[in-house]
Amino acid sequence: MWKRDEAVKPTSGQSTPPGSAFQSQPASTSAPSPEARQQSGRDVVNIGKSVVIKGELNGSEDLTIEGQVEGKIELKDHVLTIGANGKIKAHVFAKSLIVLGEVNGNVTASEKVEIRDGGSVDGDIISPRVAIAEGAHFRGSVDMQRKSGQPVQGQQPRPATQPAPQAQTAVQIAQPVAR
Repeated sequence: MWKRDEAVKPTSGQSTPPGSAFQSQPASTSAPSPEARQQSGRDVVNIGKSVVIKGELNGSEDLTIEGQVEGKIELKDHVLTIGANGKIKAHVFAKSLIVLGEVNGNVTASEKVEIRDGGSVDGDIISPRVAIAEGAHFRGSVDMQRKSGQPVQGQQPRPATQPAPQAQTAVQIAQPVAR
């Protein structure tokens, strides 16, 4: 059975002796250490819940927004996550969008859009893949067009044909019969 090394665990009220294996670091809001970035494999930037941005937001790294943004967000080659506290009133362009908070505006994603439980999107979505969780809110339209020239897996592209004529449905109303 695994047992924690008691020398590593600091006791309350006592400072850690110098040279011990455990070193406490002060809390800071700076970027994660290079080791943490290498473990995750990607740079991720966070916008805190007290931050309000009005205007255009462009970037070349993954972004998590917990605050408010009004205007335009463009992260075409990266993942945009709207946190549970995030409130967005913007046109959004990203590789992938994950919504836990609120988005008011049209969304265009080159890979996928996920609206998770508690998330809300009021606007049109253009993306080849869309996932809406139970408990999520969505109002708008969805356009799931693939990039031109990409057939669905296992299917051959269809030859161009004329659309089938619209089917017309007749409704008959029963008339009472006179006796």
